Order: sequence, then structure tokens, then C-alpha cells
Amino acid sequence: MTGFPLPDPMRAALDAARDAAGRGEVPVGAAVTLAGRVIATSANAPRALCDPTAHAEMLAIRAAAAELGRERLDGCDLWVTLEPCAMCAGAISHARIARLVYAAGDPKGGAVEHGPRWFGQPTCHHRPEVLAGVGEGEAAALLRNFFRERRG
Repeated sequence: MTGFPLPDPMRAALDAARDAAGRGEVPVGAAVTLAGRVIATSANAPRALCDPTAHAEMLAIRAAAAELGRERLDGCDLWVTLEPCAMCAGAISHARIARLVYAAGDPKGGAVEHGPRWFGQPTCHHRPEVLAGVGEGEAAALLRNFFRERRG
């Protein structure tokens, strides 16, 4: 999906991803909205937190749940710059996220349209509405540049 300007939540997620890159983390950012208002944003932080589960989606879901004071995020949307992995897709389902909007697909590690396609599995009890490709070009360029710089 192309077109500008990008919705504010995806812009917030992309800003978080850029911040992550500046800290040496893989540039993935996420934002959670409720009724169109951003209630939480986060970026990848597994290195900084010494926590392999500290993906942007996980941190944003945790922050939104704390903000709302509940473990289920009914009515919330999750905006993320990269297709969620299996761990994050599971958390999205458990959190009861209403809609997942992501930018770039991830053929190697994604679990929504690639890999296990988690939301299509019979053991997945909640399936969010999914919209892919919002901000794809910008998110993909951020990731490409990040890894190109590291490969030298």
C-alpha cells in the first residue's frame, strides 16, 4: 500500500524504529492505538534489555496493557514496521488486538503472511483484521540500510 502522508500511528512506529537503529537495535517500531489515539509506542530492545522477547510489538503491547490497566486490548490496533514473528503473532492473538497494520513483509521471520501464518492456524483463538504494506517502502529501506551498514 502506498500513498502519503502515512497515518500518524505508522509514522510513530517508524520514528521508534529509527531510534532503535540509532541504538544499534534492529530497526522495528510499534504503536498501539485505541479509538485512533496512540496510547503506547516502542522499539526493538533485546540487546539493551538483555531480553530476547523485547521485540517492539511485545513492548508496545505491555505498555498499552499497563496504560489501560487490563490484559486484553479489545478495540486496540497495533501498528508495526515489520511483519510480526511467531512469538509476537501469538501475543497479538492473546492480547485480543482488533487490527494489525504492518509495513514490510518478512519472508525469513514473519508469521502472518509468511512462515507459520499464525492467524490461520486452528489453535489460534483470536484473529485480528490484518492490513499489510502501510509504509512498506520506508520501513524496508530502514532495514536494508541498517543491515548494509553492518555488513560493510
